[in-house]
Amino acid sequence: MCKGLAALPHTCLERAKEIKTKLGTLLQKPDSAIDFIIPYPEKPPKAQKPSPGEALQWRDSLEKLLQDPYGLTSFHSFLRSEFSEENAEFWVACEDYKKTKSPVKMVEKAKKIYEEFIQTEAPKEVNIDHFTKDVTMKNLVEPSPSSFDMAQKRIFALMEKDSLPRFVRSEFYQELIK
Repeated sequence: MCKGLAALPHTCLERAKEIKTKLGTLLQKPDSAIDFIIPYPEKPPKAQKPSPGEALQWRDSLEKLLQDPYGLTSFHSFLRSEFSEENAEFWVACEDYKKTKSPVKMVEKAKKIYEEFIQTEAPKEVNIDHFTKDVTMKNLVEPSPSSFDMAQKRIFALMEKDSLPRFVRSEFYQELIK
């Protein structure tokens, strides 16, 4: 194992420089922020209001809630009222990112997600532990569709454990299942 800079083998130093260069490139400010806009549902979708039976399924499955356009928008609005909408926005951004085919677009979206949700003091920083943040940063050296998987799973678990039970107890949800 390497101990201190002086003891680093030549290849270890080269790898460290390569990682630093790649991260530096990834974290540079974009020339045009318009290219990096990630769509978040802000207005209610043109989706049909679910039946009480469909909405009841959300109580037991955050995944079903997030996959339903009406459910996602409703949950996002609820999270906004609790000042934690960044969790749903991060989840949506990760889902959009995973569908990206172009390597160039993937790098651009990865940078945007990192700057908006992951980096320390990000405008919409999500609450993830240091280990998850470090793994995510390492994954971004060579972005792939799974780069944010660990962080996304942590945020999903947080929403499932904390936010979903409060949403299910909300007046809005209670009216929806009547």
